[in-house]
Amino acid sequence: QVQLVETGGGLVQAGGSLRLSCAPSGRSFWRYAVGWFRQAPGKDREFVAAVNWDSTGTDYADSVKGRFTISKDNAKNEVTLQMNSLKPEDTADYYCAAQFIHGNLVYSRSQDYGNWGQGTRVTVLS
Repeated sequence: QVQLVETGGGLVQAGGSLRLSCAPSGRSFWRYAVGWFRQAPGKDREFVAAVNWDSTGTDYADSVKGRFTISKDNAKNEVTLQMNSLKPEDTADYYCAAQFIHGNLVYSRSQDYGNWGQGTRVTVLS
């Protein structure tokens, strides 16, 4: 198990940007695939973006393609989610998830991840 710490949420006007970060507490992110998920009030948790352990592969939900970028920096031991051109419908609690893997796949399903952060809230004002 690895404890994940997310930072960077907040309040922003529509069209603005935010950068979320996720880091493991007390251990390396090496060989961990990482994903971001979000849950809006009254809705199910949904996939946002994911990256494999060595950053050679990424995946994005259609709703965020071209606006969000996920990056994994093993040297800095963190994963970031750069969110641009934010829309009110991006308002949600954002969760980082990680899973130690032996292969090199990108995981886009929540059930593929065994470690989750506490979440950070993103609110986009119209």
